[in-house]
Amino acid sequence: MDSNELRARYLAFFEERGHTVVPSSSLVPAKDPTLLFANSGMVPFKDVFTGAEQKPYTRATSAQKCVRAGGKHNDLEEVGPSTRHHVFFEMLGNFSFGDYFKREAIAYAWEFSMRVLGLDPSRLWPTVNHVDDEAYDLWREVAGVPEERLTRLGDEDNFWQMADVGPCGYNSEIFYDRGAQYGCGKADCRPGCDCDRFWEYWNLVFMEFFQDEDGVRTPLPKTNVDTGLGFERTLAILQGAESNYETDLFEPIIARIQALTGHSDEQRKREYIAYRVIADHSRAISFLIADGVLPGNEGRSYVLRRIVRRAIRYGRRLGLDGPFLSDTTAAVIEKMGGHYTELVERRQVIADTVLREEEHFARTLSRGVAILDELIDTMLADGRTVLSGADAFRLYDTYGFPLDLTMELAQDRNLSVDADGFAHALGEQKARSRSSGTFTARMPAAYRALSGPETAFVGYTTLDDTGRVLALIVGEENVQQVDAGQEAEVLVDRTPFYAESGGQVGDTGVLTWLDGDFAVADTRRPVPGYVLHRGTVLRGTLRVGQDVDLAVNRERRTDTARNHTATHILHKALRDTLGPHAQQAGSLVAPDRLRFDFTQPAAITPEETLEIEDTINARTLDDRQVRTEEKPYAEAVAGGAMALFGEKYGDVVRVVSIDGYGQELCGGTHVHHTGEIGPVYLTSEGSIGSGIRRVEAVSGHGATAYARERLRALERAGSVLRVAPMEVERQIHTLQERVRTQEREIEKLRRQLAGGAVEEMFRSQVRQVDGTQVLVARADAEDGGALSELGDRLRDRIGSGVVVLATVANGKPNLLAMVTPDVVQRGGHAGNLVKEIGARMDARGGGRPDRAQAGGGSPERLDEALGVVEDLVARQLARG
Repeated sequence: MDSNELRARYLAFFEERGHTVVPSSSLVPAKDPTLLFANSGMVPFKDVFTGAEQKPYTRATSAQKCVRAGGKHNDLEEVGPSTRHHVFFEMLGNFSFGDYFKREAIAYAWEFSMRVLGLDPSRLWPTVNHVDDEAYDLWREVAGVPEERLTRLGDEDNFWQMADVGPCGYNSEIFYDRGAQYGCGKADCRPGCDCDRFWEYWNLVFMEFFQDEDGVRTPLPKTNVDTGLGFERTLAILQGAESNYETDLFEPIIARIQALTGHSDEQRKREYIAYRVIADHSRAISFLIADGVLPGNEGRSYVLRRIVRRAIRYGRRLGLDGPFLSDTTAAVIEKMGGHYTELVERRQVIADTVLREEEHFARTLSRGVAILDELIDTMLADGRTVLSGADAFRLYDTYGFPLDLTMELAQDRNLSVDADGFAHALGEQKARSRSSGTFTARMPAAYRALSGPETAFVGYTTLDDTGRVLALIVGEENVQQVDAGQEAEVLVDRTPFYAESGGQVGDTGVLTWLDGDFAVADTRRPVPGYVLHRGTVLRGTLRVGQDVDLAVNRERRTDTARNHTATHILHKALRDTLGPHAQQAGSLVAPDRLRFDFTQPAAITPEETLEIEDTINARTLDDRQVRTEEKPYAEAVAGGAMALFGEKYGDVVRVVSIDGYGQELCGGTHVHHTGEIGPVYLTSEGSIGSGIRRVEAVSGHGATAYARERLRALERAGSVLRVAPMEVERQIHTLQERVRTQEREIEKLRRQLAGGAVEEMFRSQVRQVDGTQVLVARADAEDGGALSELGDRLRDRIGSGVVVLATVANGKPNLLAMVTPDVVQRGGHAGNLVKEIGARMDARGGGRPDRAQAGGGSPERLDEALGVVEDLVARQLARG
């Protein structure tokens, strides 16, 4: 059975048993800042398990993309030596939300293992929690597993919890016995042993408790099931492979690497670690970029950069010194693009991104070599022979230098590296990463206490409505009433107020009742399904159970709708102008402006900016109709609607269509015709990270104000320049040319003056020291750059000799020493000169034999220090 068949048969098996097939979510968890990446099959259902979200089904099955790198779960450094660890992997899962429990979960797992996988039952060894007698008995009853193949393990192996606080429960794992030849030889070898005989391939989690802050576990009102079948591990078992890397999932990628290296099969076997790293990381790189993550220096982007650089480093071990990842990621796309179509859709973005990152890393590596050379030079000068672990780690973390490369280059200079110190620094970084990536299920108790029907949103069709107050929250407490002057959050059973979502800001407005008013400053949805109005009681007392009239700020909502529809048109115009790679990577839709982040490797040219702006305004002048309708997610996407990066969609979605100009999944508010948007101006464009650009724009009232402001600025400039507004640009060019002409005249005069100063200093300051011309002088130079220029002139004028100049700029002394090549050959050394001069005035510096500088120290001792120069030169020449 190959990988495509296994995936398809798993999903079909559970679909036949009443499970809804749910497509894999993005690797970037939507609206979940607690996770770097989706790292297990249950991540998309987290809110369902906690009770914060309801689904129209109670059974689900999926093949979920997962990445474990960075954060609490980090397998990056394990990949290569390990036969079964991966950065990217797939998790096949079946889930029950308050439907079936242990009996059915065990029965399904056993039936699939027997009937579909065709595994030998005598090789299957289930484990259960040591106190879970129910699961133990069910394995005996349902699956007929004999006691000798059932293993009880402790909480560290067979208890699962989402976080310190939240749903948790016992779990049961199924292990496959590969045979005694893979074991440790001990008589009691069984699951739980550290040897490689037993491979765990399926984990059944039974969520039946809720654990509070004190660690107390109470039964959940509804039990849930979360299972995970390791896709790669199961394939290895089915295909009789010694490791996951010898299955059909990896073989095409490894074959591509071998073709690039030209290795024989024997060479490939010897370099198996490098082959595994590149194959695994190529998969992770492809899927992460396809899901909108681009290399950078923070968060997910930094993790991706580390993955790319680790693959490149191992490529260099194989002799792949040039770019190669576009070839290996292409092999990933060919193998997996049939099921994960986003790989095919973003093929060019993946290829362009990895090529750009490989070129960037080559430059970074060169800088790292230069920095290492500087560190080694400093060490040798200080008499040290061991490079610190902290420095070695900085080279690794910042420049991608593996420790072995640093050690190799240091050894070439007869130096060593503090490997223990490096390991300590690496361990500290991993600890920081784990703590920053730890998931927590905590939310304020007041939010957790919200219950009952979800808030009915009526704001698509009206901006005014009446509703009943269901809850009042002050700080983190639920209260029964709030009085004038108090800030609070108000939950109403129905509302026309749009809660911040999808980049669109929340509505503002007012809640009113017979003798009171509540000013709404913002609208949020901190708990799925419940809209909270945040603001202040202006007068009166607001109570739970009270009816209120809700009125949205109409002008603000309309301006926001203009910008939201303009954002959709901008997105389409960007893709039409720049190419399909220009995909949304973030947005802000406010009443006064819009901001749109998108994937794009280079700056937008002025011509492209003008074309995009013209396209947007052509669509607003067309006055095209904007339509909205609700559809099942699969139907909407199949019909061409674009799903946006970072958004979490339900099973039924809202589609916003602009007649003849594309459609997107969007829950935001929009105008009814594009003509309502008015003019649109792009106000700025720039980079916010590697491969990510940001455009800001204004429309409607904001665009009118923007244009008026610039027209008035142009009129003011014309007044200052005493020309008509349309002549301002020509007048500025005229003045610029006049200034350039005057600057050239000033420079010419300055050089003439400097030449006279050089000649005067040459005549008055040059002394003969043992037949060598030596010029020592204080100069009137404004900074080190001016001092250097003067030194070059004097050196050229002397032709042969030594020049030492000093100046004090902003209270800080600067020293410059220059020795002509012929004097260097006779023993002169500028670097040693400035060190000895500087030592007499507490200045620090050094340099080459022919040129050196020093700075700082005591200005009062400058003349005294300069007074010894001739003696120092004489001693250098005497030593020869």
